[in-house]
Order: sequence, then structure tokens, then C-alpha cells
Amino acid sequence: MPHDLPKAYDPTAIEDHWAEYWVRENLFAQPTPELDAETGDPFTILLPPPNVTGRLHMGHMLNQTEMDILTRWHRMKGDPTLWLPGTDHAGIATQMMVERQVASEGTSRQALGREKFLERVWCWRKQYGGAILEQMKRLGASVDWQREYFTMDANLSVAVREAFVRLHEQGLIYRGAYVVNWCPSCQTAISDLEVIHEEVLGSLWEIRYPVAGPDGKATGEFLTIATTRPETLLGDVAVAIHPEDERYLHLHGKKLLLPLMNREIPIVLDDWVSRDFGTGAVKVTPAHDPNDFALGQRHDLPSINIMDDTAHINEAGGVYAGLSRFAARKRILEDLEAQGLLGKIHDHKLSIGRCERSKDVIEPRLSTQWFIKIQPLADRAIQAVEEGHIRFTPEQYKKTYLNWMTNIHDWCISRQLWWGHRIPAWHCADCHKITVEREDPTACAHCGGPLITQETDVLDTWFSSGLLPVSVFGWPFTDNKPSIDFSTFYPTSLLVTGFDILFFWVARMIMLGCWFALDVPMADGSKRELKDAVPFKDVYIHALVRDANREKMSKTKGNVIDPIEIVKQYGTDAVRFTLASMASPGTDIAFNVARTEGYRAFANKIWNAARLVFMNVDRAAEVGIVVDPAALGGMPDVSEDAPLEARWIVAEFHKTAVEVNQSLANYRYDDAANTIYQFFWGSFCDWYLEIVKLRLDFSENTDKAKTQAALTTLLSVFEASLRLLSPFMPFITEEIWQTVYEGNPPVKSIALTRYPQAGDGPADATSQAEMDLLQSLIVEIRTLRKEIGVEEKAVTPIELRIDTHSGAAIQQNAIIVERLARVTEIRPVEKISAGLAKHHTPAFDVAVIYEREIDVPAERERLTKDIAKYEKGLAAAERQLGNQSFLEKAPANIVEGLKKQESETRQLLEKARAALAALPSE
Repeated sequence: MPHDLPKAYDPTAIEDHWAEYWVRENLFAQPTPELDAETGDPFTILLPPPNVTGRLHMGHMLNQTEMDILTRWHRMKGDPTLWLPGTDHAGIATQMMVERQVASEGTSRQALGREKFLERVWCWRKQYGGAILEQMKRLGASVDWQREYFTMDANLSVAVREAFVRLHEQGLIYRGAYVVNWCPSCQTAISDLEVIHEEVLGSLWEIRYPVAGPDGKATGEFLTIATTRPETLLGDVAVAIHPEDERYLHLHGKKLLLPLMNREIPIVLDDWVSRDFGTGAVKVTPAHDPNDFALGQRHDLPSINIMDDTAHINEAGGVYAGLSRFAARKRILEDLEAQGLLGKIHDHKLSIGRCERSKDVIEPRLSTQWFIKIQPLADRAIQAVEEGHIRFTPEQYKKTYLNWMTNIHDWCISRQLWWGHRIPAWHCADCHKITVEREDPTACAHCGGPLITQETDVLDTWFSSGLLPVSVFGWPFTDNKPSIDFSTFYPTSLLVTGFDILFFWVARMIMLGCWFALDVPMADGSKRELKDAVPFKDVYIHALVRDANREKMSKTKGNVIDPIEIVKQYGTDAVRFTLASMASPGTDIAFNVARTEGYRAFANKIWNAARLVFMNVDRAAEVGIVVDPAALGGMPDVSEDAPLEARWIVAEFHKTAVEVNQSLANYRYDDAANTIYQFFWGSFCDWYLEIVKLRLDFSENTDKAKTQAALTTLLSVFEASLRLLSPFMPFITEEIWQTVYEGNPPVKSIALTRYPQAGDGPADATSQAEMDLLQSLIVEIRTLRKEIGVEEKAVTPIELRIDTHSGAAIQQNAIIVERLARVTEIRPVEKISAGLAKHHTPAFDVAVIYEREIDVPAERERLTKDIAKYEKGLAAAERQLGNQSFLEKAPANIVEGLKKQESETRQLLEKARAALAALPSE
């Protein structure tokens, strides 16, 4: 049966088919293997779980392309390979989505109530939440879809609860009132990592606080403070000065009258105060600034919270109650000015924190939250990296990680949301103590009272996702006996992720993984060491994908590139190959559609090469010449007496395989992709395919054994090249590879075949050197032909001066030179004949022997026209250069350009006149 491959390469015609086939056949499912000495270490990788609200963007596609290349490579190497997919419930983002939806219906979360609202969220997740995973399936991600997880799954929720309870039992979780980052739009606390800082030009307002006398009345003296947030003065409880500030020594022990609020506040002395900032006097608002909170604790000051959850002034703000914080600021400044208490106003650069999701301005706010005492977890996580149990690529991120971990603060893990893992803590109405349990209690664990209510807060999303390396493999375990999955696949091999979640996720996985896994015994019951408790052994931090001008993509700039649209236009394989070819560790990718167009052409080149190969295979079959299937599926091989091009292409393939495997082992996707590209387009298509045509003779008088040997080499190298390319361009290689076997392949997919391995075959230095010589000669002949104007279809003899040994190699393969360079005869000479145009190289001299018949009248006419044109141009240039006024006024670069043009025109004129004079007379 002929190999049926359409004439034109159309990625849309094949990609949907194979994407659906891979999922339907569960080709990438990885059962838990029975490990033995021959099995080798499994390759396990977790997909950084995209938000359930997400859609694929270029960063995702880069991340998933890199993971898929490595996963397919390991699978084809024969390693037990597991890539685990899943999605994150994304507490804040998902709740915002559903709240907007219910608001559009004229209702609200509060009106629905917690239970009804959560039902709506689950419905939303069922309808929309799998979009990004469906996109992954369409793009061919080779994950084990049978193991897909969601962070709110029942088994993962058990792990989250166990982790919370265990940390609480260990005294590492506590509840307390501290100043946190509060988002008024999301109405929840968020971490420092979820705050985006931007520098803006604001104001520094000076406010005059009256000094109070012993009778509590104003003395007429003022202490001036400077602030960027005048609205918070409503919650001031003191003003602090440096104890050694000579300007204010006389105010020690005095009190002030808080403007607008008519209450006394003390002056406190604290070394923390900077004498150089503002006026050297600092208002103290412990409920709305973390530094003020710390100062307040040192001086036993009260805290007055003046804002509600939406950043509106509450009843503690007196007459300003009900105003938004910024409306209150405006009114307060007006009232201060009216009372003569507003001083100078200075322009002041300051950093504004905004919520990463809502983009609202963050309000530091005193709030009762749940925290993890992070230091013991951080110490173990630092040790794991310092001892080399976890390696970072690029290595610079090791230092970044260690710096952050060394200065880490306690982690606020509570969020004022309804969507998420509800904190398993119950408050007692009788004794006011808290009960934390693995199972829902019916009574207070302290007093036995039945009046208990569960904490309304949920856990930070990153708490549950930080547990994924252990929870996806079944932790916690009954009787602390690890599951087979855990013993097999933990620690995972690699995490591929972006810098933006190095602290959000990577650091937290390391902390929680090391903390909980260290207590899990090994499969044989022995104690687990730290090297086996880490969640992964390697972390590869990929770069950002920027636009072609190396600017960060943003909707505001309008330079966002939608990968799905690019895929529709050029095909998945071309986009994947573009990203891989530019993915160098530590270097951002300037994504240029022109590169994708080029790799779309590469895919087309592969397709056309396949059609050429199959055409010859089918022609051979017609005369009874077939390739033994046993020659396919491994590393190509040839006999020592095979033709040069056969020995050379096999040696080139072995060399390429070595380099590609080494590059992938070092995360050099760019080097691997470019090595394959150069081999396939250059060595295989541009050279080998053209040469091998000489050996494929299907006439009745052919030497069938030699033709079969040539065809076998051709097909075996081509099939192996498809396997080499498959992790990078899985769709086109699957389509063509299946066609190689005419729909009856030895395994279900090229992804399940053997990857060409480094070191499977020796290099052939002799054949490579001889082919280099032939290629160099052919290139020089082709260049010479163009220089002297040889017609494209004309064939000519050449003269060749070369040493005896190299000359023998040329003569033995003269047919290659003759066919590829359109040469009729190779004439060995001691010296190139005089009068011939020649090229000189260190290895040889070569000249093309060619006399072109000239139409004298036509040539005389052409040269006469050229001379007239050059004379006119030269006269114009001389006229301008002779104009002194022009030379004085014209820019220097214009004058220099004109002089250069004049010189070049003069040379062309002289050549044309000489050529005309050399023509024979009529």
C-alpha cells in the first residue's frame, strides 16, 4: 500500500486528531512500576497548577513546552515517567469571578449565604474551570490525565486539614492580631508576595499638633509631624520623637492634643525614629502601620482601628464615619487648613502597594489572623538547599532563594473568603477557647460546652498547593506507612516554573515537603533522610516571554501575544519549536512571529522530505525492493564499505544525538533545538537527500542490493530523525512516523519509541572529513558559477589543484560533485590555467571553465546605456560637491555619502567603458 501523505502540510488537519488520540488511548498514563535495579530512577514532574480561572498565556506555553520536551525525552529514554496535571482552586480569583457573576444577577454573596454561594462556585468550576486543561490537551501535553487533581478534591483536603492540625499540635500555628496587607476590594488579608509596588509622586503633609498643658488645654506651642496618609491621624495614639533630638528635648514627658479628634495623646521617645525624615516627629497609628504597631507594643500603646473591611471610616473616626479613606483624606485636609493646623505640603515620591488581583490600593490594617511560626520550617528548607539536595538552574536563584528564606517572616495563612479550605478550628461561646480537630467536633475540647462555631476564614491557597508534592501521592498515611506511589515517585525529579512563584510556591513546597515527608519512613521502613524528604531534586527557573522589542507583555501596552491565535496560524509544532529554540537558562525570550514563520517553514521542509522519502520507498516496492523493519527503531548503522554519504549521514546523526541528549540533560533547550534544526535542514535535506538520489536506481538493470542498502540507510536515518525531533514537534513527527509504518506501527505512538541515545554508536571522523571537503568544493564551485554568470542549467568542467590524498577522495566521489555542482569533468592540475576565474582555499584551488557566447550588438547597447546613466549621475554628484555653499550647509554625513556615491559611480563608469572597448568590432 502506498504511503499516503497529503501533498500540502496542514497542521490543523493533523493536530486535533492526534491530540484526541493521545488522550483517548491514555498513552501517557504511568502505572506505579515494580522498581528494581534495571528500572532506573523514575522521572516525576508536577505541573505548576494553573488557576481554575485561567486561560493559556505565553508564559504557560513556554513552561509547558519545556516540561513536555523533558517528559517526552525521559519517557522515550525508557525511564518510568510521570507528569502530574492539576488545577488550583485559586481562592481569591475564583471568588471574585463568581461574585461578579451573582452581582450581575442583582444579588450578592452575603444575600445568598455561605452554603448557597459555595454551590454557585462549584457549578462555576464545573462549567468553566477546566478550560486551561482542555487547552493543554489540544496542545499535546503528555501528562497522565488519569491522575488529574484539583486542590479541593476530598483526598487533598484531608491532607490540608492534617497539615494544619499537626502544625497546630506542634505549636507552630497561632492566632493573633497583627497589621496585615488588607485588600478593600477582595476584603481579605493578602501576603506581601501578592502586593505589587509602584512608585508614584505623592505628597508629604505637615500637620501641627497642639502641645497640651497640665490642664489639658493648648499651650499655644505646636509639634509638627509629616505624613503621607493624613486620614490615619483619626487613629493616632501617640507622637514619637528620637530621645536625643535636641529640637524636642523640652517636650519629653509632654502630651499633645490630637487635631480634629479632641483627645490627648502622649509624646513617646524611641530610637527607631529618624531625625532626618520630615520633621523628625512621627505620628503613631498602631492599627494601620506595621512599624507603628511594633512601636506601640514597645510602649504599651492602644490600637484604634478606624476603617472597616471596605476601607471606609468606621465609628471610631467620629464625624468622618462613612467616608471612604480618600474622601476622608480630602475632608480632613480641608478641616485642618480651616483650623490653621495644616503646614507645608511637599512633593514626595513613595511606593504604593496594590493588590495583585483587584489592583486596589492596599490598606495596612490591624486584623486577627492565623499564622505559621515559619522559622523551624525555613531552617530545614535552607539546609536542604545548602547541602545540595535541591539544585537551582540558573544557579543564581539559589542565592535569591536563600536570601529570602533567611529573612522570612511568619506566614499569615488565613483569608477572609468563603471559597477554599475552611480552617478546622472551632470557637467556644462559653470558655472562649479554640478547638482544633481532624474531625468536626460536637463540643469544646476544653470545657465540653456544645456552643461551638467553626472559624469562618479559609486557608491561603498557597498552603494547600504547597502540600501538593506529598498530598498527590496519598499523604497522610494510615499508620504512617507510605503508599507505593509515594515510595516510587517521591521526591519528584524536577520542577519547571517561573521566577514569579519562586517564593509563592517553590519555597513553600520546600518548607512543607521537608517538614512532613521527613517523618515518613522509607519503603523498607528505615528512617528517611533530608535528601529523600525534599519535594524535588532540581528546580529549573525559566525566563519571561517578552515581545519582539523585549518589552514585558501587558494588556495596557497592547503587546500581549495569544498563543492560541499563533497556534491557529502556524501550528503547535512551530510555536513549540520557536519557544524551545530561544529558551536559554537565565535569558528572557523576545518572541518574534517571524521566527515562528521560519519554523513553520521548517515543518514544511520535514513534510516535503517525508514525501520524497516515501515516494522512493513506494517506487522501490514496485520493483521488489523493501526495507527490513528490523532496521528501524534503533540507531542507524552502515557497513564500512558503504558509500561516503551513507557513512557520513550516520556519523552526523550519531554526533547530533550525542549533542541533543547532553543539551537536554543541562536544560539547554535552545542548543538541542538548534542542533536538530541544523542536522535535519542542513545535513539531511540540503545534502544527504540530494546525494542519495544518485543511489536510488529502480530500473531493471539496477544492483538491487546496493539500492536496498541506500534505501535502508535513508529510511532508518529519517525514522530516527523523527524520533529525535519528536519531543519538540510531537504532532508532525507522529503523523509522519505512523505513515512510515503504513498505519501498522510496532507501538501505538512515536512517543513510546526509543529516543536516539548518546554513545550508542562511534563517530566516523574519516567520512566526516571527506564529506566536509566535498561540501566545501561544491560550495566554492556554485559560488564561482554565480560570479562569472554561468546559466543555472549549464554544465561545465572544472580545474582542481589539490593534494594527492584528498584528490583521491574527490575522484572516488566525483559523481556527487558532478551532480550537485553541475560539473561535466574534474580536471586535476598542478596549477590553475591562466585567465580562469578561480577560488583559493587552504585545501584546494578550483576554477570553472566556461566561455559564454555574447550577443555583441545587445551587449554594446546595454553598456552604452549604462555609461550614459553613470555619466549623468557622476555629473550631478560633481556639481553638488563643487558647490561651496552646499558643502557648508549640508550635514557631514550627507556630504560623506555623496562623496562615496561619486567614487562608486566613477568606478562603475570606468568598468563599463573598458568592457565596451573590449567588445569585438562589428
